[in-house]
Amino acid sequence: MVLYKGPRLLDFAKTPQYLQFNKYVLTGYRPVSTAQDCLRSLFYMHNELGNIYTHGIPFFLFLVLLPLSIPWMEVDSAWICVVHYVACLCPTVGSVVYHVFMNHVGGEHVYDTLLSLDMFGVCLVNTLGALPIIHITLLCYPATRQTALLAYILLSAYSIYCATTARTNVLRLQAFIWQALFRFGLFLFRVLGSGVGSPNSLRLFVIMDTLAVVGGLVNIIQIPERFIPGLFDNWGNSHQIMHVMVICSIIYLHWGTLEDLAWIRTYQCPTEG
Repeated sequence: MVLYKGPRLLDFAKTPQYLQFNKYVLTGYRPVSTAQDCLRSLFYMHNELGNIYTHGIPFFLFLVLLPLSIPWMEVDSAWICVVHYVACLCPTVGSVVYHVFMNHVGGEHVYDTLLSLDMFGVCLVNTLGALPIIHITLLCYPATRQTALLAYILLSAYSIYCATTARTNVLRLQAFIWQALFRFGLFLFRVLGSGVGSPNSLRLFVIMDTLAVVGGLVNIIQIPERFIPGLFDNWGNSHQIMHVMVICSIIYLHWGTLEDLAWIRTYQCPTEG
């Protein structure tokens, strides 16, 4: 993709140290740039272009297409639809801003701020995306449901702090463990028959979390570029693979939530007696 003649790109050794986070990506680094030049980098080839577009294109598709499939007027609790829609958009927004402006002349301080924004978007999909699952799983236990929603929000606040202040990819992935365990507890509650929800949604939610975890591990292990350094500098490296898996994870979240929203319209909690 060359719509604009970009600047001379740098090798790994010549890029600022705070941008040297993958030693197996050897070439294609943008020089330190102004905000305007960062935006121009949308139109020439470099090693962040794939990262930008693997989340930028899905963002616009989600923005336009998701509202068409969400049953806004058919759900009693309209907040579920709003929260779900925002959750699906959040990680792509933060990611695109981070990857476009990460080489800004503001240096490491700006980079750290952008990285925190990126992680905040990931945290929000984990947080907001799970709220409809909690609400529906515990539909027949109103008091427990309110407690669980509050507990998950507080737990998520802690996870957000850990993720946005972590200094390594391993610590960032670890920040989401407690949220994942909480969701696993909800899934187990459904399997045991105490929780409720669409019979078809649980499988979709499990795939959702599996894709997210595997994507995070691929990013940490840095494969396939670890095996052939330099070959995947522009396309096909671990971070791009993670991006694609995150998008697939969001799609499965959306499908699972739609299943639950369709199911909840006709479900009545059993009455005591």
